[in-house]
Amino acid sequence: MKRQLSQWILLFTAITAVINSTLRFGRPAPVGDERDRGAVSLEQVLWFVAAGVAVAVIAGIVWAKIRDQANTDPAVPGAP
Repeated sequence: MKRQLSQWILLFTAITAVINSTLRFGRPAPVGDERDRGAVSLEQVLWFVAAGVAVAVIAGIVWAKIRDQANTDPAVPGAP
């Protein structure tokens, strides 16, 4: 079954590659101003930094909770 799934994934990937290359073949390559999108603005940099800091803070909070939970002694049930 695993081999059959692997063959289906390979077939799907091949078909996707053929369709993608066919669709891309009809379009001309961008030139000049179409390719150059300009410099990154300071606002974009600040949003990116803010998102990174937010992810780091949330990861720190979650990691602290996991570490605290791992350090607590498990409750051992008593004998009846």
